[in-house]
Amino acid sequence: MSIIIRCKQSRIANFHLPSVLLIGMLGVSVAPRADEYQDASQLFKQGQQAIALMRVNNFLASKPKDAHGRFLKGLMLTNQGNTADAIKVFSDLTRDYPEPPGPYNNIAVLYGGQGQYEKAKSSLEMAIRTHPSDATAHENPGAIYAKMAHPATPIAERRVPAMAALCSTITI
Repeated sequence: MSIIIRCKQSRIANFHLPSVLLIGMLGVSVAPRADEYQDASQLFKQGQQAIALMRVNNFLASKPKDAHGRFLKGLMLTNQGNTADAIKVFSDLTRDYPEPPGPYNNIAVLYGGQGQYEKAKSSLEMAIRTHPSDATAHENPGAIYAKMAHPATPIAERRVPAMAALCSTITI
């Protein structure tokens, strides 16, 4: 009876050992590293957009709910001009983590850039509601209101010289 047990143990060990080694080797090469987020962030800052996006996607594959990784991905998509996907990433963040004002501010900037000023204004109002002390959320509505008044801007610039200086500083 002990011989049968040895055979079974031996066969199991011999059969599974190569599989375990193979899985271990694959795990090292395809599993996201703990510092994948930092790598993605650094690459993004260095302007290596494609590699940075790959790294943040690898990071998010193992940590799909990570707010920092998702926010970074939204910034990358914004920087690449992929506005629709960036808005989706930031909107999903506001659904899952409604407290931080950053995603709302970014949504507002993206909508403002598309000329969707009402949506931008609503997003900024949410940022202020969720985080009343956020300076950016309080500054941006002025830019949105100025853009909403754009058809009247040339008239206002002629009538009030200070308005010309203000309008030239507003960028969305």
